[in-house]
Amino acid sequence: MKAPSLLSILTIALITITTGCSTTPEQPSAPAGPVVEKTPGNDFPTRDRVEYVLNCVAQHGGLSYINQYACGCKIDKIAEKLTFSEYEAAKTFNYLKSTPGESGGVFRDPKQSKDLRAQLKEAEAYAEKSCFVK
Repeated sequence: MKAPSLLSILTIALITITTGCSTTPEQPSAPAGPVVEKTPGNDFPTRDRVEYVLNCVAQHGGLSYINQYACGCKIDKIAEKLTFSEYEAAKTFNYLKSTPGESGGVFRDPKQSKDLRAQLKEAEAYAEKSCFVK
């Protein structure tokens, strides 16, 4: 069998280059629509919003239009003040801070725990003031 000549290899290389075959992927074009900045309130999953509203309604005397509206408003106001990851961490610290002994200290004592719990308490107070009909 005859080895390919240098001329054959150069011809194949020239054909490949001129026909546009390359291994470099095309660069994506800019998005057609406007770019929407993500705000803290937009990162709360629907499931967590619904869970909050259902728990809130149950704590405030059961399902009524006023309770449903006020509790929906309340989670929206909390979402304005905290990102979902902050909310979730604060909720976890709040829930587990009453664990007795050293195990509970992990959730009670760190500065991050205290700061997030304080932020959640402040956000809830803001939401309560903004949303509930007194």
